[in-house]
Amino acid sequence: MKTYNDFYPQLCSYKNLYRAFKKARKGKTLKQYVIDFEANLKENLLQLRVDLLFHSYNPQPLKTFIIRDPKIRKISKAEFRDRIVHHALVNILEPIYENIFIHDSFANRIGKGTLNAIKRFDNFKTKVSKNNTKQCFVLKADIRHYFNTIDHDILSSIISRKIKDKNVIFLIKKILANYSSESKEKGMPLGNLTSQFLANVYLNELDQFVKHQLKATYYIRYVDDFVILSRNKALLETYRQKISFFLLSNLHIQLHPTKSKISPLSCGIDFLGFRIFYHHKLLRKSNLRRFKKKPVILKEKLDNQQLAYDTVYDTMLGSIAYARQANTYTIRKRLLSQFDKLFSNQISTIEINRARKQKLL
Repeated sequence: MKTYNDFYPQLCSYKNLYRAFKKARKGKTLKQYVIDFEANLKENLLQLRVDLLFHSYNPQPLKTFIIRDPKIRKISKAEFRDRIVHHALVNILEPIYENIFIHDSFANRIGKGTLNAIKRFDNFKTKVSKNNTKQCFVLKADIRHYFNTIDHDILSSIISRKIKDKNVIFLIKKILANYSSESKEKGMPLGNLTSQFLANVYLNELDQFVKHQLKATYYIRYVDDFVILSRNKALLETYRQKISFFLLSNLHIQLHPTKSKISPLSCGIDFLGFRIFYHHKLLRKSNLRRFKKKPVILKEKLDNQQLAYDTVYDTMLGSIAYARQANTYTIRKRLLSQFDKLFSNQISTIEINRARKQKLL
Protein backbone atom coordinates (compact mmCIF):
# COMPACT_ATOMS: atom_id res chain seq x y z
CA MET A 1 0.00 0.00 0.00
CA LYS A 2 1.34 3.39 -1.01
CA THR A 3 1.98 5.79 1.88
CA TYR A 4 2.65 9.52 2.02
CA ASN A 5 5.47 11.24 3.92
CA ASP A 6 6.74 14.78 4.40
CA PHE A 7 4.00 16.77 2.72
CA TYR A 8 3.31 19.08 5.66
CA PRO A 9 5.33 21.88 3.98
CA GLN A 10 3.01 21.58 0.99
CA LEU A 11 0.02 21.87 3.30
CA CYS A 12 1.52 25.04 4.84
CA SER A 13 2.56 26.63 1.56
CA TYR A 14 1.25 30.10 0.78
CA LYS A 15 -0.20 28.77 -2.48
CA ASN A 16 -2.25 26.13 -0.66
CA LEU A 17 -3.38 28.55 2.05
CA TYR A 18 -4.48 31.09 -0.55
CA ARG A 19 -6.42 28.39 -2.39
CA ALA A 20 -7.97 27.36 0.94
CA PHE A 21 -8.92 30.98 1.67
CA LYS A 22 -10.78 31.28 -1.64
CA LYS A 23 -12.73 28.10 -0.88
CA ALA A 24 -13.51 29.20 2.68
CA ARG A 25 -14.90 32.58 1.58
CA LYS A 26 -17.08 31.14 -1.22
CA GLY A 27 -20.64 32.36 -0.76
CA LYS A 28 -19.58 34.50 2.21
CA THR A 29 -17.91 37.49 0.58
CA LEU A 30 -20.35 39.89 2.28
CA LYS A 31 -19.58 38.61 5.78
CA GLN A 32 -17.69 41.14 7.89
CA TYR A 33 -15.18 38.58 9.15
CA VAL A 34 -14.26 37.75 5.54
CA ILE A 35 -13.95 41.44 4.65
CA ASP A 36 -11.72 42.03 7.69
CA PHE A 37 -9.47 39.05 6.93
CA GLU A 38 -9.18 40.00 3.26
CA ALA A 39 -8.23 43.59 4.12
CA ASN A 40 -4.79 42.30 5.17
CA LEU A 41 -4.88 39.05 3.26
CA LYS A 42 -1.19 38.49 2.58
CA GLU A 43 -0.12 39.31 6.12
CA ASN A 44 -2.86 37.14 7.63
CA LEU A 45 -2.01 34.14 5.45
CA LEU A 46 1.72 34.50 6.08
CA GLN A 47 1.09 34.63 9.84
CA LEU A 48 -1.10 31.55 9.60
CA ARG A 49 1.66 29.81 7.66
CA VAL A 50 4.21 30.64 10.35
CA ASP A 51 1.87 29.40 13.08
CA LEU A 52 1.38 26.10 11.26
CA LEU A 53 5.07 25.58 10.48
CA PHE A 54 6.17 26.27 14.04
CA HIS A 55 3.24 24.36 15.61
CA SER A 56 2.00 27.45 17.41
CA TYR A 57 -1.36 27.26 15.64
CA ASN A 58 -4.27 26.68 18.00
CA PRO A 59 -7.89 26.67 16.79
CA GLN A 60 -10.35 29.00 18.47
CA PRO A 61 -13.25 27.51 20.47
CA LEU A 62 -16.15 26.45 18.28
CA LYS A 63 -19.32 28.52 18.31
CA THR A 64 -22.30 26.24 18.85
CA PHE A 65 -25.92 26.83 17.93
CA ILE A 66 -29.05 24.71 17.54
CA ILE A 67 -31.14 24.26 14.39
CA ARG A 68 -34.57 22.65 14.49
CA ASP A 69 -35.37 21.99 10.83
CA PRO A 70 -35.93 19.16 9.96
CA LYS A 71 -34.79 17.88 13.37
CA ILE A 72 -32.94 19.30 16.36
CA ARG A 73 -29.19 19.31 15.68
CA LYS A 74 -26.22 20.98 17.30
CA ILE A 75 -24.04 22.77 14.75
CA SER A 76 -20.52 23.86 15.70
CA LYS A 77 -19.02 26.69 13.67
CA ALA A 78 -15.28 27.28 13.44
CA GLU A 79 -13.67 30.71 13.17
CA PHE A 80 -12.93 31.81 9.60
CA ARG A 81 -9.16 31.48 10.11
CA ASP A 82 -9.64 27.90 11.30
CA ARG A 83 -11.86 27.13 8.31
CA ILE A 84 -8.97 28.12 6.06
CA VAL A 85 -6.82 25.53 7.86
CA HIS A 86 -9.57 22.93 7.36
CA HIS A 87 -9.63 23.61 3.63
CA ALA A 88 -5.83 23.56 3.45
CA LEU A 89 -5.80 20.12 5.11
CA VAL A 90 -8.53 18.69 2.89
CA ASN A 91 -6.84 20.15 -0.22
CA ILE A 92 -3.91 17.84 0.52
CA LEU A 93 -5.75 14.75 1.76
CA GLU A 94 -8.65 14.67 -0.71
CA PRO A 95 -6.65 13.61 -3.82
CA ILE A 96 -5.07 10.78 -1.82
CA TYR A 97 -8.33 9.37 -0.52
CA GLU A 98 -10.27 9.82 -3.75
CA ASN A 99 -8.17 6.94 -5.09
CA ILE A 100 -9.24 4.82 -2.10
CA PHE A 101 -12.94 5.61 -1.73
CA ILE A 102 -15.39 3.31 -3.50
CA HIS A 103 -17.42 4.60 -6.44
CA ASP A 104 -20.72 4.38 -4.55
CA SER A 105 -19.84 6.63 -1.61
CA PHE A 106 -21.70 9.83 -2.50
CA ALA A 107 -21.36 12.34 0.35
CA ASN A 108 -19.06 15.39 0.31
CA ARG A 109 -17.21 14.40 -2.85
CA ILE A 110 -16.77 16.27 -6.11
CA GLY A 111 -19.09 14.93 -8.79
CA LYS A 112 -21.19 12.93 -6.33
CA GLY A 113 -23.96 14.30 -4.08
CA THR A 114 -27.57 13.35 -3.34
CA LEU A 115 -28.86 13.59 -6.90
CA ASN A 116 -26.26 11.16 -8.22
CA ALA A 117 -26.92 8.85 -5.29
CA ILE A 118 -30.63 8.79 -6.14
CA LYS A 119 -29.86 8.14 -9.81
CA ARG A 120 -27.60 5.28 -8.76
CA PHE A 121 -30.42 3.87 -6.61
CA ASP A 122 -32.75 4.03 -9.63
CA ASN A 123 -30.15 2.19 -11.70
CA PHE A 124 -29.70 -0.49 -9.04
CA LYS A 125 -33.43 -1.04 -8.47
CA THR A 126 -33.92 -1.54 -12.23
CA LYS A 127 -31.15 -4.14 -12.34
CA VAL A 128 -32.14 -5.99 -9.17
CA SER A 129 -35.88 -6.06 -10.01
CA LYS A 130 -35.19 -7.04 -13.63
CA ASN A 131 -36.78 -3.85 -14.92
CA ASN A 132 -39.45 -3.89 -12.18
CA THR A 133 -40.62 -7.42 -12.92
CA LYS A 134 -39.15 -9.14 -9.82
CA GLN A 135 -39.64 -8.38 -6.14
CA CYS A 136 -36.83 -6.30 -4.67
CA PHE A 137 -35.87 -5.86 -1.01
CA VAL A 138 -33.78 -3.07 0.47
CA LEU A 139 -31.66 -3.02 3.62
CA LYS A 140 -31.87 0.64 4.68
CA ALA A 141 -29.69 1.55 7.65
CA ASP A 142 -27.85 4.35 9.38
CA ILE A 143 -25.45 4.76 12.29
CA ARG A 144 -26.73 5.69 15.74
CA HIS A 145 -25.41 9.14 16.77
CA TYR A 146 -22.68 8.78 14.15
CA PHE A 147 -20.75 12.06 14.43
CA ASN A 148 -20.81 12.02 18.24
CA THR A 149 -19.47 8.46 18.49
CA ILE A 150 -16.51 8.53 16.09
CA ASP A 151 -13.51 7.32 18.07
CA HIS A 152 -10.49 9.65 17.73
CA ASP A 153 -7.91 6.92 18.34
CA ILE A 154 -9.45 4.60 15.76
CA LEU A 155 -9.72 7.45 13.25
CA SER A 156 -6.07 8.44 13.82
CA SER A 157 -5.03 4.83 13.39
CA ILE A 158 -6.94 4.55 10.10
CA ILE A 159 -5.35 7.75 8.74
CA SER A 160 -1.87 6.74 9.93
CA ARG A 161 -1.94 3.66 7.72
CA LYS A 162 -1.79 5.95 4.70
CA ILE A 163 -0.41 9.24 6.04
CA LYS A 164 3.03 8.84 7.60
CA ASP A 165 3.74 12.55 8.07
CA LYS A 166 3.61 13.04 11.85
CA ASN A 167 3.02 16.78 11.49
CA VAL A 168 -0.15 16.17 9.49
CA ILE A 169 -1.38 13.65 12.05
CA PHE A 170 -0.59 16.14 14.83
CA LEU A 171 -2.68 18.83 13.10
CA ILE A 172 -5.61 16.42 12.62
CA LYS A 173 -5.51 15.45 16.29
CA LYS A 174 -5.45 19.12 17.29
CA ILE A 175 -8.53 19.82 15.18
CA LEU A 176 -10.32 16.76 16.62
CA ALA A 177 -9.43 17.77 20.19
CA ASN A 178 -11.04 21.18 19.68
CA TYR A 179 -14.48 19.56 19.92
CA SER A 180 -15.97 18.58 23.27
CA SER A 181 -18.52 15.79 23.32
CA GLU A 182 -20.19 13.72 26.02
CA SER A 183 -17.53 11.01 25.65
CA LYS A 184 -13.84 11.85 25.99
CA GLU A 185 -11.85 11.57 22.74
CA LYS A 186 -14.95 10.83 20.72
CA GLY A 187 -17.04 12.79 18.27
CA MET A 188 -16.67 15.42 15.57
CA PRO A 189 -18.70 18.63 15.16
CA LEU A 190 -21.45 18.92 12.58
CA GLY A 191 -20.75 21.82 10.26
CA ASN A 192 -16.97 21.55 9.80
CA LEU A 193 -15.38 20.61 6.47
CA THR A 194 -12.87 18.35 8.23
CA SER A 195 -15.72 16.50 9.94
CA GLN A 196 -17.41 15.83 6.60
CA PHE A 197 -14.20 14.59 5.04
CA LEU A 198 -12.99 12.50 7.98
CA ALA A 199 -16.47 10.97 8.37
CA ASN A 200 -15.96 9.49 4.90
CA VAL A 201 -12.49 8.23 5.83
CA TYR A 202 -13.92 6.52 8.92
CA LEU A 203 -16.80 4.79 7.10
CA ASN A 204 -14.62 3.88 4.15
CA GLU A 205 -13.73 0.95 6.43
CA LEU A 206 -17.36 -0.14 6.19
CA ASP A 207 -17.41 0.44 2.43
CA GLN A 208 -14.39 -1.82 1.91
CA PHE A 209 -15.88 -4.50 4.18
CA VAL A 210 -19.23 -4.50 2.35
CA LYS A 211 -17.68 -4.53 -1.13
CA HIS A 212 -14.73 -6.88 -0.60
CA GLN A 213 -15.74 -9.11 2.32
CA LEU A 214 -19.51 -9.33 1.92
CA LYS A 215 -19.19 -8.76 -1.85
CA ALA A 216 -22.46 -6.86 -1.96
CA THR A 217 -22.90 -5.44 -5.46
CA TYR A 218 -25.80 -3.04 -4.97
CA TYR A 219 -24.57 -0.88 -2.09
CA ILE A 220 -24.81 2.93 -1.77
CA ARG A 221 -23.66 5.11 1.12
CA TYR A 222 -24.30 8.79 1.83
CA VAL A 223 -22.58 9.90 5.09
CA ASP A 224 -23.98 7.39 7.62
CA ASP A 225 -27.05 6.39 5.60
CA PHE A 226 -26.65 3.34 3.40
CA VAL A 227 -28.72 0.89 1.39
CA ILE A 228 -28.14 -2.56 -0.08
CA LEU A 229 -30.58 -3.92 -2.68
CA SER A 230 -31.24 -7.60 -3.34
CA ARG A 231 -34.00 -10.02 -4.32
CA ASN A 232 -32.90 -12.25 -1.43
CA LYS A 233 -34.33 -11.01 1.88
CA ALA A 234 -32.46 -13.66 3.91
CA LEU A 235 -29.15 -12.54 2.39
CA LEU A 236 -29.85 -8.94 3.41
CA GLU A 237 -30.53 -10.10 6.97
CA THR A 238 -27.16 -11.86 6.98
CA TYR A 239 -25.55 -8.65 5.72
CA ARG A 240 -27.24 -6.64 8.46
CA GLN A 241 -25.96 -8.93 11.20
CA LYS A 242 -22.41 -9.01 9.84
CA ILE A 243 -22.31 -5.24 9.32
CA SER A 244 -23.57 -4.67 12.86
CA PHE A 245 -20.82 -6.89 14.28
CA PHE A 246 -18.15 -5.26 12.08
CA LEU A 247 -19.10 -1.72 13.09
CA LEU A 248 -19.21 -2.53 16.78
CA SER A 249 -15.96 -4.51 16.91
CA ASN A 250 -13.85 -2.46 14.49
CA LEU A 251 -15.18 1.10 14.65
CA HIS A 252 -16.99 1.18 18.01
CA ILE A 253 -20.19 2.48 16.44
CA GLN A 254 -23.66 0.93 16.17
CA LEU A 255 -26.46 0.60 13.66
CA HIS A 256 -29.52 2.59 14.63
CA PRO A 257 -31.87 0.01 16.22
CA THR A 258 -35.13 1.37 14.74
CA LYS A 259 -33.90 2.92 11.49
CA SER A 260 -32.04 -0.15 10.23
CA LYS A 261 -34.46 -2.55 8.62
CA ILE A 262 -35.25 -4.59 5.53
CA SER A 263 -38.32 -3.64 3.50
CA PRO A 264 -39.82 -4.52 0.12
CA LEU A 265 -39.39 -1.74 -2.42
CA SER A 266 -43.14 -1.88 -3.07
CA CYS A 267 -43.70 -0.30 0.38
CA GLY A 268 -41.42 2.63 -0.48
CA ILE A 269 -37.87 3.21 0.78
CA ASP A 270 -37.06 6.38 2.69
CA PHE A 271 -33.66 7.49 1.35
CA LEU A 272 -32.06 10.94 1.11
CA GLY A 273 -35.30 12.87 1.48
CA PHE A 274 -37.33 10.78 -0.97
CA ARG A 275 -39.82 7.96 -0.64
CA ILE A 276 -38.75 5.66 -3.48
CA PHE A 277 -41.04 3.09 -5.13
CA TYR A 278 -40.69 0.92 -8.23
CA HIS A 279 -42.18 3.43 -10.66
CA HIS A 280 -42.12 6.79 -8.89
CA LYS A 281 -40.63 8.90 -6.11
CA LEU A 282 -42.20 11.30 -3.64
CA LEU A 283 -40.57 14.05 -1.62
CA ARG A 284 -40.60 13.25 2.08
CA LYS A 285 -43.20 15.44 3.83
CA SER A 286 -40.62 17.33 5.91
CA ASN A 287 -38.57 18.05 2.77
CA LEU A 288 -41.67 19.19 0.91
CA ARG A 289 -42.45 21.68 3.69
CA ARG A 290 -38.91 23.07 3.58
CA PHE A 291 -39.01 23.25 -0.21
CA LYS A 292 -42.18 25.36 -0.10
CA LYS A 293 -40.56 27.78 2.37
CA LYS A 294 -37.29 28.08 0.44
CA PRO A 295 -37.92 31.33 -1.58
CA VAL A 296 -39.07 33.28 1.51
CA ILE A 297 -36.15 32.07 3.63
CA LEU A 298 -33.66 32.96 0.90
CA LYS A 299 -35.23 36.43 0.55
CA GLU A 300 -34.81 37.05 4.28
CA LYS A 301 -31.15 35.99 4.14
CA LEU A 302 -30.49 38.23 1.14
CA ASP A 303 -32.18 41.21 2.84
CA ASN A 304 -30.12 40.59 6.00
CA GLN A 305 -26.93 40.36 3.90
CA GLN A 306 -26.36 36.80 5.07
CA LEU A 307 -26.09 35.61 1.47
CA ALA A 308 -25.07 37.14 -1.84
CA TYR A 309 -27.62 36.85 -4.65
CA ASP A 310 -25.34 34.51 -6.64
CA THR A 311 -25.50 32.10 -3.68
CA VAL A 312 -29.28 32.54 -3.42
CA TYR A 313 -29.63 31.78 -7.14
CA ASP A 314 -27.37 28.72 -6.95
CA THR A 315 -29.25 27.44 -3.90
CA MET A 316 -32.61 27.72 -5.61
CA LEU A 317 -31.32 26.01 -8.75
CA GLY A 318 -29.99 23.18 -6.59
CA SER A 319 -33.32 22.82 -4.77
CA ILE A 320 -35.24 22.69 -8.04
CA ALA A 321 -32.83 20.08 -9.44
CA TYR A 322 -33.26 18.02 -6.27
CA ALA A 323 -37.08 18.23 -6.31
CA ARG A 324 -37.13 17.34 -10.02
CA GLN A 325 -36.14 13.79 -9.08
CA ALA A 326 -39.63 13.29 -7.59
CA ASN A 327 -43.15 13.85 -8.91
CA THR A 328 -43.19 17.60 -8.17
CA TYR A 329 -43.94 19.39 -11.45
CA THR A 330 -46.81 21.52 -10.10
CA ILE A 331 -45.07 22.56 -6.90
CA ARG A 332 -41.83 23.39 -8.78
CA LYS A 333 -43.72 25.60 -11.20
CA ARG A 334 -45.42 27.45 -8.34
CA LEU A 335 -42.17 27.88 -6.40
CA LEU A 336 -40.29 29.24 -9.43
CA SER A 337 -43.05 31.77 -10.01
CA GLN A 338 -42.82 32.89 -6.37
CA PHE A 339 -39.03 33.10 -6.62
CA ASP A 340 -39.24 35.30 -9.73
CA LYS A 341 -41.62 37.70 -7.95
CA LEU A 342 -39.53 37.94 -4.78
CA PHE A 343 -36.28 38.54 -6.67
CA SER A 344 -37.57 40.46 -9.68
CA ASN A 345 -34.98 43.24 -9.20
CA GLN A 346 -31.99 40.87 -8.88
CA ILE A 347 -29.79 39.24 -11.47
CA SER A 348 -27.05 36.69 -10.91
CA THR A 349 -23.62 36.41 -12.51
CA ILE A 350 -24.83 33.20 -14.16
CA GLU A 351 -27.72 35.04 -15.82
CA ILE A 352 -25.44 37.87 -16.96
CA ASN A 353 -22.98 35.45 -18.53
CA ARG A 354 -25.80 33.55 -20.22
CA ALA A 355 -27.14 36.81 -21.71
CA ARG A 356 -23.66 37.74 -22.97
CA LYS A 357 -23.27 34.36 -24.68
CA GLN A 358 -26.63 34.71 -26.37
CA LYS A 359 -25.56 38.08 -27.80
CA LEU A 360 -22.44 36.50 -29.21
CA LEU A 361 -24.37 33.71 -30.97
